[in-house]
Amino acid sequence: MSSASLTAPWNVQRLPRADGRVFLVTGGNAGIGYFVAEQLSGTGATVVLGSRNPAKAEAATASIRARVAGARVRAVRLDLADLSSLETAVVSLEVERLDAVVHNAGVALDAPPRRETEDGHELMFGTNHLGHFALTQWLMPLLSAAPAARVVTMGSFAAKSERLGPNDLQSRKDYRPKRAYGRSKLAQMYFGIELDRRLRAAGRTVMSVVVHPGGALDSLTPSRPPIHLRTTGARLGAAPAALLLQGKHAGAWPAVRAVLDPAVRGGQLWGPRVFGLRGEPRQEPVWNHLADASVAASLWEASCDLTGADLPV
Repeated sequence: MSSASLTAPWNVQRLPRADGRVFLVTGGNAGIGYFVAEQLSGTGATVVLGSRNPAKAEAATASIRARVAGARVRAVRLDLADLSSLETAVVSLEVERLDAVVHNAGVALDAPPRRETEDGHELMFGTNHLGHFALTQWLMPLLSAAPAARVVTMGSFAAKSERLGPNDLQSRKDYRPKRAYGRSKLAQMYFGIELDRRLRAAGRTVMSVVVHPGGALDSLTPSRPPIHLRTTGARLGAAPAALLLQGKHAGAWPAVRAVLDPAVRGGQLWGPRVFGLRGEPRQEPVWNHLADASVAASLWEASCDLTGADLPV
């Protein structure tokens, strides 16, 4: 009998308490990250929003406090596109331990030209993957100080049809924005799986879980002014899409479950129940290409070289 079968059915509307625990959500000021932070704030935990924009972070914390009575929420400045700033950002957390981090922040470009980070990396790969890879190095002492911490990596359904080009991770030879985005999210997901493999081999108590939000649209997302405003026209226009897709509040559910559910295990993949696109969160089989340990190991070594990070696992 699985451990999941011994627990009460998961209810996205009635989350378990997490008083005394501390969670960090990167990109918690907007989109799916905002709803992850809002939902986790309702559990009594301390939730820290990592954001590169202080004004947007303040608006997000104000919104959460207005909706969640007694919310323990605050923000720190976090710019994943600037690797040299990450150690300082972690120090600014001012906590003795971290019970979970949700690697959610991301950049998605729709059109050329190709752009680069402060460190000279392609912007989406550098921010979405390399930034989180390097951040994990600085967070690991805080995660290891918690009894059973979790690293939750937010992937994307867009990564399911992508494959990594090992000789062009930075899309220097052939830059197509949507493909580069999908590959950056795929790299994140490989990292989450490989991280757990290494944590288990090292006998660490920290575990790593990968999630994806399915199809999460702004037009199906409830308003959270001034962070997100959904007009009546947008709501009506998106009605047909609701048959297969969902809003970003629901896209947050797999990450929230991965943080809170004691039945979740390291190395698992969680996503929406219905065709992987919408609905309550469930465990799903790790995608075949994500299970390729040789690709994951090669990406890990390349990521160490590109960031200078030396993850202690």
